[in-house]
Amino acid sequence: MLVALGYGARAWSRNLIALFFIIWSSVAVAQDLRIAALGDSLTQGYGLMEQDGFVPQLQAWLNENGVAATVVNAGVSGDTTQGGLSRIEWTLTPDIGALIVALGGNDVLRGLDPAGSRANLRGILEGAQARDVPVLLIGMEAPGNYGPEYKRAFDAMYPELAAEFGAQHLESFFAGLMSESDDHADLMQYMQPDGIHPNADGVMRIVEVVGPEVQALVDPLIN
Repeated sequence: MLVALGYGARAWSRNLIALFFIIWSSVAVAQDLRIAALGDSLTQGYGLMEQDGFVPQLQAWLNENGVAATVVNAGVSGDTTQGGLSRIEWTLTPDIGALIVALGGNDVLRGLDPAGSRANLRGILEGAQARDVPVLLIGMEAPGNYGPEYKRAFDAMYPELAAEFGAQHLESFFAGLMSESDDHADLMQYMQPDGIHPNADGVMRIVEVVGPEVQALVDPLIN
């Protein structure tokens, strides 16, 4: 009788340990989800203290909202869509489970052909698709000084590519600022003196819009 009890206790103990290991492993997998933020100076955090940049503020938003994921800063100041394409192979390491793509601003600043930018973004999305990595594609809007045809071609490539590849799409990196006001003077309070890069308050408002989009992107992977 004592032997039977001892065997039963040992079996129960082993089952309990196995159950604990399964639960612990599930939590570890959720916490290990890594999101690569592929972008330019806007992603990299140009002109800001490290904690005020896009990736740290996005990470803080995810933490505060209970999203068990880590954002990896893959932003390179001055990068174009071509630069992003050249980096996609080694950005999508096996530990990356999701991808944010926020590129195109420097293409516009240089007046690059939208057809080339579209081809580069297509290559990035193809790289993610080949690895079964879901993507949030964040758009940019071209100014009107290159003409209406350029603006139409540039602005349209983001939603069209997102639809083609089944990527999640956010119309503009600056959507969080545009929701505040359409007045240029009001918007400038959220920008650095160069008028191109957001300041810390601007990034905070940008993240308030981007954060829920990232949460929607990764929720199916961690829940």
